[in-house]
Amino acid sequence: MRRRYGPRRVQDASFAVTDWYAPQWLAAGVLILLLCVADALLTLTLLSHGAIEANPVMNAVVHGDGRSFAAMKFGLTSAGVVVLILLARVRAFGRLPVSALLYGVLAGYLWLVTYEFSLLRVLVPDYF
Repeated sequence: MRRRYGPRRVQDASFAVTDWYAPQWLAAGVLILLLCVADALLTLTLLSHGAIEANPVMNAVVHGDGRSFAAMKFGLTSAGVVVLILLARVRAFGRLPVSALLYGVLAGYLWLVTYEFSLLRVLVPDYF
């Protein structure tokens, strides 16, 4: 059975109407979700050692239950990843393919987790 790799009609080109997505998009999505879990764990660890949450939206949630914080963070991130993969072939702002935004989010999470590890080394030197 043949898979649809792109839109069938010109009118469908503004939205992703396919039943096949590139495997590298799945890999990027899975890596983003794994880094999201690492970010949540590192954030909770840093907060328990005196750090302050810089994100005002998550700051309101993080001081409640840790499970609700992790669930909200993972839920929002996974919904965003699904939308980015569904729209990966669409051009954002008329030029940039949305798949580039997916890779940008991955790079941002890599930077964030690396930054949190460096903060953890400074706040808790005997942690490692």
